[in-house]
Amino acid sequence: MHKRYLAVVAATGVAAATLLSSSLPAAAAAPAQQLTFRGMTLYVPIKWVVHRFGADAVQVVTGKCGKAQGWSTPECDSFYLLGPKYIKIGAEGWGPYTGKRPFYTASDVQPCPFNDKYGEIIGPKVSRGLRQVGPGHKAAYNAWQATCVSYSSTKVHKRFTQREWYLPKSKILVVDQWNTPGLSDTLKHADWT
Repeated sequence: MHKRYLAVVAATGVAAATLLSSSLPAAAAAPAQQLTFRGMTLYVPIKWVVHRFGADAVQVVTGKCGKAQGWSTPECDSFYLLGPKYIKIGAEGWGPYTGKRPFYTASDVQPCPFNDKYGEIIGPKVSRGLRQVGPGHKAAYNAWQATCVSYSSTKVHKRFTQREWYLPKSKILVVDQWNTPGLSDTLKHADWT
């Protein structure tokens, strides 16, 4: 079975055993599209919609979305591939993202990704480590506890985890606020040019 189909199987939730035992070819069971960003190629399900916003931002819509607008589109089930321009301002707009603090591009309260009537608060870190991103590449992985709160009070309306994979040599940052199913496996099976 080709690597790109294995990654899509993981991303779409199809059991590998079912795919292997099927009489259909792998391509028919789990079609994929290639997504290349800064030398990294991901194999993502065809149903995911890829939006490019210049050379440094890709928004991959994986579910419901009104209109993709790039980084921090409210109420848009997606993850982001970000390059040097975004990494440079990833420490609250004042400095570069390093992984010591969550990726956050402004010093004020930003809209909650699930409902822009609320504000987003990110931190503290709940997990960190190294994660494989294709052969020969390891990302610094950080997961941050986050909440959506009322602007007028501290009432919590939603809790979520912001996951980040940072490849400093390749200048790539992957940010996921929607707990995208299969994204970890999709990154693990990436190819590099």
